[in-house]
Amino acid sequence: MSERKPRADAARNREAVLAAADRLFASCERPEQVTMADIATAAGVGKATLFRGFTDRTGLIRALYETRLEPIRHAVMDGPPPLGPDTPAMERVPALLDAVLCFKLDHRHLSLALEGTGSDSPYSAEHYDWWHDTLHRVLEQLPGFKGADFAAHALLAAVRADLVDHLVDRGMSREHLRAELAAYTGRILGEFA
Repeated sequence: MSERKPRADAARNREAVLAAADRLFASCERPEQVTMADIATAAGVGKATLFRGFTDRTGLIRALYETRLEPIRHAVMDGPPPLGPDTPAMERVPALLDAVLCFKLDHRHLSLALEGTGSDSPYSAEHYDWWHDTLHRVLEQLPGFKGADFAAHALLAAVRADLVDHLVDRGMSREHLRAELAAYTGRILGEFA
């Protein structure tokens, strides 16, 4: 039996909701200001449509985040250097971290919203596990590297949404953040070069 396709209007509504939520998170001062009612109004749908499609605000945020993250996941899994699997580990680790940082800069309020959804910990999110597992596997490819599991967690801590937001609010530019992260990663990996 084949999987049932969503109705055309349901698919259109889903896209309208995700686009509206994306716009609202991109333009808000703080992510907690964006409500389900705001998203429903901006998308031109009823609140019941949101709850049917996403269960709650956290579900909607996760769906939007995963949709925006998909192109990066594809590049990491199958893409060319520097993110793709054929890149040497010493080059791929900083490229992966840079990709996470740029994603969080480009989707700052969405990332903050996801990491701040009630009792959810950013460490229990599916995307965190995926990034950690990917980085862990790449670190293990470095000859003599010990403690890849902890190192992957520690390196990902440097790109937490709340830290990125704090540094941007303090006036750190995108270029400066990227350079600092690259230098930090280089120091961590330096002895294995």
